[in-house]
Amino acid sequence: MKKSFLAPLITFLLIFFMAAPAWSLEQGTVPPDFQLSDLDGKEFRLSEHKGEVMILKLATTWCPTCRQQSADFHEIGDFLKENNIRLVEVFVQDSEKMVREYIENEDYPMAFDAILDDGRVLKDYSVYLIPRVLLIGPDFTISRDGNMLPADELKKELEKLVAKVSAVPEAAVEAVPESAAEVK
Repeated sequence: MKKSFLAPLITFLLIFFMAAPAWSLEQGTVPPDFQLSDLDGKEFRLSEHKGEVMILKLATTWCPTCRQQSADFHEIGDFLKENNIRLVEVFVQDSEKMVREYIENEDYPMAFDAILDDGRVLKDYSVYLIPRVLLIGPDFTISRDGNMLPADELKKELEKLVAKVSAVPEAAVEAVPESAAEVK
């Protein structure tokens, strides 16, 4: 009886952990572009922020680890502001009311955009686990795609990207890679 239970469990765990990297986008690739509304109804297009270092957090309002990740952003908020790092939170599967309640007491010092997903980001980014944190460099490529990242590790990763800001040629900032130009 034990053997018949263990074999499927081990098989499931192997498949699950081997497939996990497939859920992330490859480092150095252009993130899928999107154009969605923020809470004020203003259109936000990811590729319009090329040249900036960005944190893209894919989350929900009901996720406890999403809230913890937000606390980590607050912890390094002054660093984010000083280095002009933009935080973009895309709320998947949440209503405008839920998101407003979630962020009503948040006071981020850095550039912050709260975006409502209409299902496109959920699909285009193949969101299976939340929170999902992507770091996007000034060259509009992904430097990291994964789950929650503690404040100290996040700051170390962002310091590397900030160093690249002055190294990115102006022509590279102005040219959006072809795969990012198409907004669905």
